[in-house]
Amino acid sequence: MRVIIDCDPGNGIPGANVDDGLALALALAAPQINLELITTVAGNTSCDVGYTVACDLVRRLGAKVPVARGASSALLEPSSVWRTRLDSAVDAKGLRELWQGVREPKRVAMPSPLAPYAMGELICQNPGEITLIAIGPLTNVAMAMRLFPEMASAVKRIVIMGGVFNVPGYLKDTNFGLDPEAAHIVLTSGAPVTLAPLDVTTRTQLVHADLDALAAVETPYTRYLEQTMRPWLNYSMRTRKLPGCWIHDALTVAWLLEPSLCESEEDYLDVALEGIARGMTCRYGHLRLDIGIKQPHGAPVQILTRVDNARLLALLTRYLQNPGQ
Repeated sequence: MRVIIDCDPGNGIPGANVDDGLALALALAAPQINLELITTVAGNTSCDVGYTVACDLVRRLGAKVPVARGASSALLEPSSVWRTRLDSAVDAKGLRELWQGVREPKRVAMPSPLAPYAMGELICQNPGEITLIAIGPLTNVAMAMRLFPEMASAVKRIVIMGGVFNVPGYLKDTNFGLDPEAAHIVLTSGAPVTLAPLDVTTRTQLVHADLDALAAVETPYTRYLEQTMRPWLNYSMRTRKLPGCWIHDALTVAWLLEPSLCESEEDYLDVALEGIARGMTCRYGHLRLDIGIKQPHGAPVQILTRVDNARLLALLTRYLQNPGQ
């Protein structure tokens, strides 16, 4: 299975989510997946930080995968408010100490942001062969679709972590909220899309005992994940009052490996671009009142709705403790 992962990783960065790193590690460990390109986008971390983290992860896991730096801001959405919230929350909550002793990735030279071009070129030169996993804001993907209009029909499938429909406390999620225009372009492009929204990813859970069990067999993968995920797990417990942490992004890779992990359904989707609903993911199916609502564009999206968390954790442990097998 030939794969590109577009991501915003934060492993080792105080206050930044680590589920991108878990997804990347799983993709590198699974022999069924040939990860051909990693691209980074501003989201969970700034693009420069995410690029540094991705390069550090590839180096520490001994992988030979090119990493391309992508968009540092959304198509239209102002980034300053988002960056203030995402980058300073750890200090606002006084929890930077949780990362004490964790080696922060060393900054690397920043190349030109050519990720959308690299992504679109690889997909369009290999029609029907490349699966794109997008686990950050969809800015790079939307830009690639603008550069390569044939990309929507050339990609084998786009697997997206993003969107939210009915999770208390969430009118929108970060990935779609940070760049609503990009999400709109991708979801209505007609490309074959599978969506893992917060509704299903918040049913995942990893606790300290799970991380202990994973680290019981030492590999470069388990060692890296234990070191970088432990502080985030504690941060999640302190700030979100969870028994552990959600592992949103890892579900996209795990679903590709074992689709039976999840139940799903199909519907037409779009993203609101104006007003208080800006960034909200909208479903068209079975509307009781459709006055003033335009006909849906693109193609129906496969929406993951339920997940077997025990099987998900077992899959992660199996591959990460036995990489390449």
